[in-house]
Amino acid sequence: MATHDTACTIVPYFRIHTGKGRDFRMLAEQCVEQTNNEDGCLYYGFTFSEDQAHCREGYRDGESVLAHVQSIRPLLAELLKNADMTKLEIHGPEKELAKLRGPLAEFKAQYFTLEYGFRR
Repeated sequence: MATHDTACTIVPYFRIHTGKGRDFRMLAEQCVEQTNNEDGCLYYGFTFSEDQAHCREGYRDGESVLAHVQSIRPLLAELLKNADMTKLEIHGPEKELAKLRGPLAEFKAQYFTLEYGFRR
């Protein structure tokens, strides 16, 4: 079964530096506020477990991912002063992932290709 879904998800994990939890959470809230204005964003939010954080985020397509990364870059730089990104996955159909590999190479993400599924 092939899929016609173009959606992409970004799956970053962070380890928050000791004593920086409050600062990280304040920046995460700013990221949510800013991303809420992006037309191509399907969902976005931060989850926490002790000193770890995860940003669950989904986008309409590869172009929407690129627009988000451009928009969020200054806030991401601030987040990374308060935490280390320990893992980054990007999921989506190959046609959309191909649009991301070059422009996002600096992030050294692991790419997962969507082969089967649907989206409502």
